[in-house]
Amino acid sequence: MKERFAQFMSDARRRMAGFMAGRNGNDQLNLFLLIVDVVLLLLASIFARSLGGILYPLVLVLLGYTYFRMLSRNLYKRRTENEKYMRLRTKAASRLRLVRERWVQRRDYKFFTCPSCKAVMRVPRGRGKIKIVCRKCGSSFTGKS
Repeated sequence: MKERFAQFMSDARRRMAGFMAGRNGNDQLNLFLLIVDVVLLLLASIFARSLGGILYPLVLVLLGYTYFRMLSRNLYKRRTENEKYMRLRTKAASRLRLVRERWVQRRDYKFFTCPSCKAVMRVPRGRGKIKIVCRKCGSSFTGKS
């Protein structure tokens, strides 16, 4: 009995691998879309009376798009979409990291933005009114630390 089940599973894996050959499969964008889909489904079930009519169709459309991307044979287009998503995710993560670093250092340093080039500079707190020179563009301005 165990051998038959193992053989059946082996055949099923082989057939699935054959079916998915040349298709996009799962990537980071699909995983993100599935997570968003699950969150929307939970929200739709919690707020079924007020938001259910809006969220349930949105969940189905998002799930359909996720499966479309997964089964798509246009690999170039799907990889381009995934690369755009990864760039946006990296950009958002770096911004959040900067915000977190500024938050952690807020007691020891004051942050200024250069009026010319918009670069952010860090100055130690408690120095009074000081002249700040931008390292990026060389312009100077005064600020209270």
